[in-house]
Amino acid sequence: MATTCVKRAFKYRFDPTDAQAAEPSRTFGCVRKVYNLALAARTEAWARQERVNYNATSAMLTAWKKSEELAYLNDVSSVPLQQCLRHLQTAFTNFFGKRAKYPRFKSRKKSRKSAEYTTSGFRFRDGRLTLAKMAEPLDIVWSRPLPEGVSPSTVTVSQDAAGRWFVSLLCDDPSVKPLPATGAAVGVDVGLDHLLTLSTGEKIANPRHERRDRTRLARAQRNLAKKAKGDGANRRKARRKVAKVHARIADRRRDGLHKLTTRLVRENQTIVIEDLTVRNMVKNHTLARAISDAAWAEFRSLLEYKATWYGREVIAADRFFPSSRLCSACGALAERMPLSVRTWTCDCGVTHDRDVNAAKNLLAAGLAVSVCGAGVRPQRSTPGGRSAMKQKHPRREP
Repeated sequence: MATTCVKRAFKYRFDPTDAQAAEPSRTFGCVRKVYNLALAARTEAWARQERVNYNATSAMLTAWKKSEELAYLNDVSSVPLQQCLRHLQTAFTNFFGKRAKYPRFKSRKKSRKSAEYTTSGFRFRDGRLTLAKMAEPLDIVWSRPLPEGVSPSTVTVSQDAAGRWFVSLLCDDPSVKPLPATGAAVGVDVGLDHLLTLSTGEKIANPRHERRDRTRLARAQRNLAKKAKGDGANRRKARRKVAKVHARIADRRRDGLHKLTTRLVRENQTIVIEDLTVRNMVKNHTLARAISDAAWAEFRSLLEYKATWYGREVIAADRFFPSSRLCSACGALAERMPLSVRTWTCDCGVTHDRDVNAAKNLLAAGLAVSVCGAGVRPQRSTPGGRSAMKQKHPRREP
């Protein structure tokens, strides 16, 4: 199998000095301002049925810098400002390609604080990173080494809602190579009682990270609700405490999913999952909190890009495939299967665990797709006439 070098982002925490923190903070505001100005210009031009592309907005940026009102744009590096215009161009390309919604304006309070630097906007020497407009290198916590002999092509500086500073270095990682082929295959059924149930019969417990910190989160949110409305210092402190609890939950959840998906990719050549529409499922207000805490969409995203890296195959079953109602022993289809039914006995006499049976059916359907060949849909259909499976070609760029 031909291999190409994988672009991989390495993310680290860093502790800036007051002067170092001031520079990216100004840059975040300028990036947001330029993005919104360019989006407004392109929206107005579109209403006039005129075409404005990246080159046109880049020329606008030069004019904005010369104006008295926006002269402060000259105080920060021009590289992140140009990059945000490129990101806007990508957003419009995805919109016209019907892959995304129309780009939205960036909010000062809610939008992600980040700035992207290309090679002309930073200096990386002997493991020390210095950004444009800065005199001293960043104090980075190197929690893991970069690939030997590799320099970053892009650096992204960001600050989350909890006030933590991060730097992400995009590098070519020659260590990511396809794993040795294995004949193992597994079906994976996601759930709430158990996070995952495998076709082997193994059940992986749901850690319920949000529930474990729910009391702490509720206390912080009550404290925030008592603060006077506005942008006062006390309200900012209370808001940051809430963000720290959310960050703690998200960090633990992401760490657990990374370990779990890495294990599945290393042990199996083919992994069959269900094509769930999580966005629609969270509209059920009774289960929305639990579904969000389980992070099924993030699990699938991690699984797909790791499978692409290491030469594995991920197949997604059609969401209407009756994996829970289908007997994995004889193929009979039960008429009804409420969520309250956790075990059931088929007419053939076999007693099934609902989740294990679903995982086995997913695996069988996935193997049928593999036998047919990549991209080939099997002939078996659900009672509604829909295809039981669809081949998944990961789109995520690592």
